[in-house]
Amino acid sequence: MADPHQLFDDTSSAQSRGYGAQRTPSGLGYPAASPQAAFLDDPVSSMAMAYGSSLAAQGKELVDKNIDRFIPVTKLKYYFAVDTMYVGKKLGLLFFPYLHQDWEVQYQQDMPVAPRFDVNAPDLYIPAMAFITYILVAGLALGTQDRFSPDLLGLQASSALAWLTLEVLAILLSLYLVTVNTDLTTIDLVAFLGYKYVGMIGGVLMGLLFGKIGYYLVLGWCCVSIFVFMIRTLRLKILAEAVAEGIPVRGARNQLRMYLTMAVAAAQPLLMYWLTFHLVR
Repeated sequence: MADPHQLFDDTSSAQSRGYGAQRTPSGLGYPAASPQAAFLDDPVSSMAMAYGSSLAAQGKELVDKNIDRFIPVTKLKYYFAVDTMYVGKKLGLLFFPYLHQDWEVQYQQDMPVAPRFDVNAPDLYIPAMAFITYILVAGLALGTQDRFSPDLLGLQASSALAWLTLEVLAILLSLYLVTVNTDLTTIDLVAFLGYKYVGMIGGVLMGLLFGKIGYYLVLGWCCVSIFVFMIRTLRLKILAEAVAEGIPVRGARNQLRMYLTMAVAAAQPLLMYWLTFHLVR
């Protein structure tokens, strides 16, 4: 019988019995395993997960191989292997190529050394940064003249890329028609042709600061410099056989190679002016 002086019933024993009853289904007093844990403990599911992991690894390996076939990632790493000293020397060479004597690219075990070890080696860092800076400077010039618009800036970038693509295709076709055996690759052409953006930036900036006179003076200097730079650089690439054997540049084939070299070099100042003259007023 209940104590008449007790105000509330003692339910602690019933709760303990209830809690104990809730823990007993697992057998040891622990909560029952969740469905996810039961699924992972299943041997079939473990085998399926292992098989899926192996398929993912094989797919990643296949993608890496195909990427190297279409996008030479390993080769691109070579063209971006630069440092601050190389960039400074290369920019000086682009503006003042007249005093430079040794234009030969250095090799180590039949492989060209990284650009940071040889100022004559082509790189993609300077052309890429110069192209982006050229677009930004073009936007600045258009903004100072109250002519800026996203469409016009996009047209400026697309036209520059279109001209670069046409240059590369024209040179590759010319090399094929002239039957030139050279180690000059498509990436090399993009690098050499992209150096002209450095001079274009200088010309537009001087035009913004000092008007037409500053533009023509600086751009004229940069045009002559890039012409000399391209002549001395491509001469060793396109005329590699004749230079290596010490054969004078005579005969129809060698003359065609020389004309091709001069045509590529002469096209750089023309494009530098065509892509910048409308930005300075």
